[in-house]
Amino acid sequence: MSTGYVTLSRQSGLMNEMRAVANNLANLSTTGFRREGVIFSEWVRAADGPSGSVSMGTARVRNTDLSQGTLSQTGGTFDFAIEGEGFFQVETPDGLRLTRAGSYTPGPAGELMNGDGHFLLDAGGAPVFAPPGARTISLSADGTLSADGVPLTQLGMVEPEDYTAMTREGGTLFNPNGAVLPAENARVLQGFIEESNVDPVLEIARMIEVQRAYELGQKFLDKESDRKDSVIRTLTR
Repeated sequence: MSTGYVTLSRQSGLMNEMRAVANNLANLSTTGFRREGVIFSEWVRAADGPSGSVSMGTARVRNTDLSQGTLSQTGGTFDFAIEGEGFFQVETPDGLRLTRAGSYTPGPAGELMNGDGHFLLDAGGAPVFAPPGARTISLSADGTLSADGVPLTQLGMVEPEDYTAMTREGGTLFNPNGAVLPAENARVLQGFIEESNVDPVLEIARMIEVQRAYELGQKFLDKESDRKDSVIRTLTR
């Protein structure tokens, strides 16, 4: 019986990996998206028999690739991109969240918000405002936002104190699950956005590899089922 369970645990892990690949390909054009994968690990359980244990594979841990995506120039006044490590801070109904997506739009009062209506926050945790009547809005490399040459505030570019505690919350949002620190080496560019860091060629190759591995496991299960049926027929004659 353990043979089937071991193979099924592997199949389940491959299904999780295929879901991750499909999600990556679906977000190929999503600004600030970070590629996701899964980590396979061994799970050992005590069992009857000479070996005394059964080893199974699990793939429940999600791994996020935080490498830099390509920076594309848009010329948009409120399009920002971080070069280096760090995240923008946004305010959501569930609290502070981090993101690399830097396309914002000013609201009626000048508050900058993303496509989901989340406010962009400054270094002090307050919403960032751009005066509606300002002729020019400029952003320096350290995140200082100015209107008509007058400094207004500094964007909050931060990184989690513990990267291993940070979790993804769908799309491009991350929950730091703890304290955040200033991103000392981050540099922000105005008129640019950071594209998804998903490589379509690598993802398609990965999808084919996972599909073939899953088909191989399914063939093994079919053969194992035939073997058991043959044993039963032989013993019941």
